[in-house]
Amino acid sequence: MAFITLNEIFDLVIMTLVVGFIFKGMFRTPVTEITNKYDDFKIAVILTAPAIILHEMAHKFTALVLGVQATFHAAYMWLGIGVLLKLISPGFIFFVPGYVSHQVAITPLQLTLIAFAGPFLNLVLWLGSSAVLKYNKSVPLRTEYILIATKRINMFLFFFNMIPLGFFDGARVLQGLIGLFS
Repeated sequence: MAFITLNEIFDLVIMTLVVGFIFKGMFRTPVTEITNKYDDFKIAVILTAPAIILHEMAHKFTALVLGVQATFHAAYMWLGIGVLLKLISPGFIFFVPGYVSHQVAITPLQLTLIAFAGPFLNLVLWLGSSAVLKYNKSVPLRTEYILIATKRINMFLFFFNMIPLGFFDGARVLQGLIGLFS
């Protein structure tokens, strides 16, 4: 099986563009010096897409390392819901941009590791950007803003994804841990 397929690359591109549209306009600040709508979109992509893409790729690559076939998919219905919510501006946007599917017959340990890989990556990005902000006082203002946004986005994604309910990663981690100890 390929490390990443053309279909997965296509889904990643579509997901990135839609996420950029959904978050366009949410990162306005004097530091960004936005001059047109394209810059607004570009900043949204730069700030949000890495956290989301790397989260999903962490699931996929952890599965592959564990010998589990895994495939990334853009969640087109959820992306559509995100676009709709952006257009009607309810104040809070909830959507699932993508997911990774894998073979059903996996061990509880594999389930736990695969499910935790995405939130763990967000934890690393959150703590890494926090450390740079804390210990490197000579960061340019624009870079500081990007690091602050990266810290906040990844902190939110870590905690949100670790909710132990429904289809959240936290529920899968809990399910795997229960399977390990039962």
